Amino acid sequence: MSWDIVLFNSTQKIKSVADLDESQLGLTNFSEILENSFEQISKAENHREIIGNDFTIDFYTDSEDSSNLMLSLYGENGLYELIELAKKHNWQIYDSGIDGMIDLENPEKNGFKNHGKYVEQILKRR
Repeated sequence: MSWDIVLFNSTQKIKSVADLDESQLGLTNFSEILENSFEQISKAENHREIIGNDFTIDFYTDSEDSSNLMLSLYGENGLYELIELAKKHNWQIYDSGIDGMIDLENPEKNGFKNHGKYVEQILKRR
């Protein structure tokens, strides 16, 4: 099961997506930065799959710059790779599984472990 996250380019420290000030969002070319940051990328039309050490990251490219980009992660190592990119480019990361922002300095607080718990809950419902 994928882990859906959203990268944001914002000058505002986002505490909650509900309180997001859209006037503080900045445009960036997430796709270009992601494609230039990883060695192994599978490309099919506008779909990209980054293939890393024990992880993959799926996303769709856009010809225009945007203030955010949704990604699907498979594997915890992908989160740590994205955290390093987020720090470098001053991005912020929203985790849809916990409906909250990931603490880039302490990702263990609300990162992959919580995603694992979320997946367990969904599987138990079946």
